[in-house]
Amino acid sequence: MISVAIDGPAGAGKSTIARALAKRLGYIYVDTGALYRAVGYYALQNGVDTTSEHDIARLLPYIDVALKFVDGEQRVFLNNEDVSDYIRTPEMSMAASNVSALPVVRAFLFDLQQNLAKTNHVVMDGRDIGTVVLPDAQVKIFLTATPEDRAGRRHHELQRRGMEADFDEVLKDVMQRDYNDSHRAIAPLKQAEDAILVDTTGNTKQQSIDQLIRVVEGALAKL
Repeated sequence: MISVAIDGPAGAGKSTIARALAKRLGYIYVDTGALYRAVGYYALQNGVDTTSEHDIARLLPYIDVALKFVDGEQRVFLNNEDVSDYIRTPEMSMAASNVSALPVVRAFLFDLQQNLAKTNHVVMDGRDIGTVVLPDAQVKIFLTATPEDRAGRRHHELQRRGMEADFDEVLKDVMQRDYNDSHRAIAPLKQAEDAILVDTTGNTKQQSIDQLIRVVEGALAKL
């Protein structure tokens, strides 16, 4: 099985670009960030501190998170409820960042992610795919852009969904998450030594997709 691992900071467009790449290649797309968002969502729904490993650990036996394809689109299901539209707010981004720093949560989702790669050709994106989850992936990408560029994209996305959003607050959240993700003790965000750096600063969404497709298809052709 062939695995394409895409890592990078919040707001780099990993999900959108990885989804398009997977469709182009005919691979399964695995949005690992959505799995952590689902755990964070469940914690907040139950009034639990997303930074408390003890409290989150008590919730895990009651969490069943799955990725399913509905009408050709990947949806995130939490205890058989489609929560895809509820987990994309700034609040959920910070909750995902918090729970992803907890070893108990990483262990909880680790086997699910690896098993998907063992049984399918996959494009998997996250923070530690190339370094921890799929260290033997045939192609590794580190996708990034400037914080301001990433905040602008996230701000536009929230406005498009009809949500109130202040650019300065979105930028603050992006930079805080960058710090949290790169400084956590367990599996911090970093570029794998054998990953290809792809910077999409200034690109339109389609330009970023086209850029990554060229890079990945070029890498696959060398296998």
